[in-house]
Amino acid sequence: MNIAMIIAGGSGNRMHQDIPKQFLTVNEKPVIIYTLEVFQRHPAIDAITVVCIEGWEKVLWAYVKQFNLAKVTAIVKGGDCGQNSIYRGLKEIRKNHDLEDIVLVHDAIRPMVSEEIISDCINKTVEFGSGIAVIPCAEAMLVSENEEDSAQLFNRNHLKRTQTPQGFRVGRLLELHERALIQGITNSTASCTLMIEMGEEVHFSKGSEKNLKLTTVEDIDIFKALLLAKRAEWLKD
Repeated sequence: MNIAMIIAGGSGNRMHQDIPKQFLTVNEKPVIIYTLEVFQRHPAIDAITVVCIEGWEKVLWAYVKQFNLAKVTAIVKGGDCGQNSIYRGLKEIRKNHDLEDIVLVHDAIRPMVSEEIISDCINKTVEFGSGIAVIPCAEAMLVSENEEDSAQLFNRNHLKRTQTPQGFRVGRLLELHERALIQGITNSTASCTLMIEMGEEVHFSKGSEKNLKLTTVEDIDIFKALLLAKRAEWLKD
């Protein structure tokens, strides 16, 4: 089975809004629902677990019913950081799924993820044991020690910008989290960074510039523009 774990545990302080950014409404629909609908529609996704910011679980269940998201089978309270939230989600998934099943960890605030990206992540995970959505680094990269100036370049051909989904076997990722806690690693940035910190190798899958993470108000503006562009494509058909 393929399980999507949607991480919606963040408070979104950088957005400076009164509610968590995953629950902000864009065109009369919460951001998280756009994300969930993509996984709901994908034919290879069998179930969805959401790790939700504390206090918003009932709101999310109401949205799940309103938008007929039948694949959502569990909503788990998030932890105090991303690593802990993912671990909580994995423990919930383990209750009803096999260790050899595939889990795709995805940010709730990446609502423009495509079916192609999800499919490639699943395929790479089946083939290699992991699939990390990435895109090339197109900008010139400068090294700075003081964040004010630089006299050193870094070869951008050696860099990849990571996104989500990030796919793994359930058992492998769960075991990795448990080993990390024993070693005192408690606040790794993402599943892929935790893998590397623990000495493991990860494989790349397809990402996209459109698969943006909604972190700032400007990102919301870009998301709205992308939704309009998508609608224009539909009208031409």
